[in-house]
Amino acid sequence: MSHKVTIEGSGKHCHVTRETLDVLFGKGFELEVKKMLSQPGQFATPQKVTVVGPKGKTTLSIIGPCRKADQIELSLTDARALGLDCPIRESGDLAGSPGVTLIGDAGEVTTKEGAIIAKRHLHITPEDAASFGIKDKQNIKLRVGGERGLIFDEVVARVSPDYATYVHIDYDEMNAAALSGTPEGEIIG
Repeated sequence: MSHKVTIEGSGKHCHVTRETLDVLFGKGFELEVKKMLSQPGQFATPQKVTVVGPKGKTTLSIIGPCRKADQIELSLTDARALGLDCPIRESGDLAGSPGVTLIGDAGEVTTKEGAIIAKRHLHITPEDAASFGIKDKQNIKLRVGGERGLIFDEVVARVSPDYATYVHIDYDEMNAAALSGTPEGEIIG
C-alpha cells in the first residue's frame, strides 16, 4: 500500500467543557472562531488559558467547540517543562493522566486528569480508508522525505465520516523530521 496524505503539526492546546469555560471566562461566555481547522466543525479560538504544572506554566490556545471532558494536549517537551509525566494516548483516553490548573480571565479550574501527549494519528474518511485498505484503529507507518526523512511508526488510523483525511503529529515530531508548512507523507503499511 502506498498513499500520500497531508501532515499537520499540532501545537500545544486544550479542549474544555462548557462548565470549565463558564468558570474560566464567565457564565455564558462563547468561544470565538479565529480560524476553522481541517477537521470539520473544529476551530482555533483567540481565547488562551494559562496551564500550571508542578514545575512551571505555559499558555495554551483553546480549540472549539466545547467537549465532554477537559483535555490538555502537550508535546513531550512541553510536559517535561511543566513537570508532568503525561501518557501518550488517543484523544479522549484520559483515565489516569495528570491533572493541571487552568487559569482564564475570570477564574481557574484544577482538573483531576486530562493532560496527555496525543498519539500520532490519521484522521481518515471511510471512503479514503476503503481506498487505502485501512481499518479503524489500525496502526500504520508513515514515511516522510527530506534531509531528516524518517518513518513514523504506530500512527493510529481513526476512520469516521466526520473527519477529513489528514495526519496529525505534534511539533516535537515535526521538528525531528525537519518538517514545516503542510508537508505530505506516504502511508507505507
